[in-house]
Amino acid sequence: MSNEVIEVEGKIVAVLPGTMFRVELPNKHVVLATISGKLRKNFIKITTGDMVKMEMTPMDLNRARITYRLRNANHNRNAPMRSFGPRRRGR
Repeated sequence: MSNEVIEVEGKIVAVLPGTMFRVELPNKHVVLATISGKLRKNFIKITTGDMVKMEMTPMDLNRARITYRLRNANHNRNAPMRSFGPRRRGR
């Protein structure tokens, strides 16, 4: 048994319950993907329109694991600015 994985990039088409996503590959094939433990642990937010890097096994080409969210410089996600509470003054 070998650890073969296929690395592909795709675009998030739909966000499903239970941290599942529908991802469209460059060849227009749509796969069901879930996020990896590192993304979950570091609270990486993924939304519709994001470009992601995924791993797939040759045995099941309809499922994938999202391992990285790519920088989307030209895509406006309309995400709110994060607030960390009021700023402290000189202490």
